[in-house]
Amino acid sequence: MTATSTADEPMALAAARLRTAGMRVTAPRMAMLTAVHESPGHLDADTLRERARRITGRLSLQAAYNVLRALTDAGLVRCTQIPGHPARYEIERHDNHHHFVCRACGAIRDVECTVGAAPCMEPLLPDEYDTQEAAVTFWGLCPDCRGATTAP
Repeated sequence: MTATSTADEPMALAAARLRTAGMRVTAPRMAMLTAVHESPGHLDADTLRERARRITGRLSLQAAYNVLRALTDAGLVRCTQIPGHPARYEIERHDNHHHFVCRACGAIRDVECTVGAAPCMEPLLPDEYDTQEAAVTFWGLCPDCRGATTAP
């Protein structure tokens, strides 16, 4: 396999994901989907735009937001809105996980569903409501920040 085919593989996978979702395949969509897929953790739109720009060469912040909204609406990307933080994005795994947010450094970590399958909680609603997902945010200190606060 050549270096070129290796470099093109993530874009080809992104194009296939877009087609499977019934979306038009465009360079910004492929680049942004690749950036989200290859990113560790939960990144904001501007950080993802910078990563996608390395692939496309150009991508405005507004275009990045438009692409992220389209990818989220198509079920390819998950957008997490945490109070006091910019929207964060990750590949949608349809696993209904939750998040832990460090109050000191802002790091975000996935937390598996707390009880059983989605929505993993039983809301007190009349039976005619169809609850499909629960979004829980746990707040506290990550190990690094917790260690820093207890150090002499």
